[in-house]
Amino acid sequence: MSNIRPFKIDVPQEKLDDLRRRLAQTRWPDTSPAEDWSRGVPAAYLKDLVGYWADGYDWRANEAALNEHPQYTTVIDGAVIHFLHVRSAAPDATPLLLLHGWPGSVVEFADVIELLADRFHLVVPSLPGFAFSSPLTEAGWTDGRAAAFAQLMDRLGYERYGVQGGDVGALIAPLVGLAEPERVIGVHLNAMFAFPTGDPDDMAGLTEAEQARLAAMKRFQDEGAAYMQVQGSRPDTLAYALTDSPVGQLAWIVEKFQEWSDPVAKLPEDAVGRDRLLTNVMLYWLTGTARSTANSYYERFHDHTMWAPKPRGTVPTGVAVFVTDYAIRVFADKAHNIVHWSEFERGGHFAAMEAPDLLAGDIRAFFAGLS
Repeated sequence: MSNIRPFKIDVPQEKLDDLRRRLAQTRWPDTSPAEDWSRGVPAAYLKDLVGYWADGYDWRANEAALNEHPQYTTVIDGAVIHFLHVRSAAPDATPLLLLHGWPGSVVEFADVIELLADRFHLVVPSLPGFAFSSPLTEAGWTDGRAAAFAQLMDRLGYERYGVQGGDVGALIAPLVGLAEPERVIGVHLNAMFAFPTGDPDDMAGLTEAEQARLAAMKRFQDEGAAYMQVQGSRPDTLAYALTDSPVGQLAWIVEKFQEWSDPVAKLPEDAVGRDRLLTNVMLYWLTGTARSTANSYYERFHDHTMWAPKPRGTVPTGVAVFVTDYAIRVFADKAHNIVHWSEFERGGHFAAMEAPDLLAGDIRAFFAGLS
């Protein structure tokens, strides 16, 4: 515990003044032939959102809301790790590690924290290289170094604990279970990745809903994965644009909230709210972590162990499938010890923000039978 230091978000005013100046001096591109989202973020939408960011959004209020949760930093494996630590009043509370993804942050869990704190001791880190877990200048911070989070839980005195993750967090959470199978009581995932195994019997048995998910996964690979290729191959080049332009950083992130949220939401803020969306973007902008967050994809793509065969996980695993997820159970069963599977008709990729009640309820139901 002596290696853990209290932390409070306190952004210097000059950074906020610089942001407002940059927003006011945005150099906008020429007019696109598309007025919808088919070629990317529409100019009319983005200009309206930027106007609100400059003159309507209150960072200080959102900063204060984040600071309502106890926060700390510690150095693990040479990296500064920032985390929220919300202790439950319940004497028998289960420690639970919550892992966000990209383009997310600890902001993702703002509503889920309130729904879980009566039952769980919550540890919510910023992933290495994200937000206040920065800067990361050393190469080699792959998902396989997820044992860093096991060290964090050990440092906090938690001998047995659960792990929950979505998106990138859904890649890392099972690795924590593989690294510490005797200590991790269960792994809960949303927005998980489960790929075809090549077994014809698996394909033949797919339900209509699973076939639709497989088709959606194919569309994503064909038309929606360019961001991964850029971040996974040329993160440094991308970083110049996103670090210099707040509008560029905003567009890079808001596009994903549009594409990955529940389609019933016509705009990203219909799914997660404008202030929550902008607060998440602010953690990228204010900390200047465009390069290190993009670089996490480079590390992943160039990590030979990432794609090497792994033993099937033994830790009990629960999966929550939301509207825009691609998870298919027969594929997931090959890699995980799945004992709990739920499917929902509301909420998308950012379930913790879009449908916190459903996600929190599923987490509670999954861990209720584990100890």
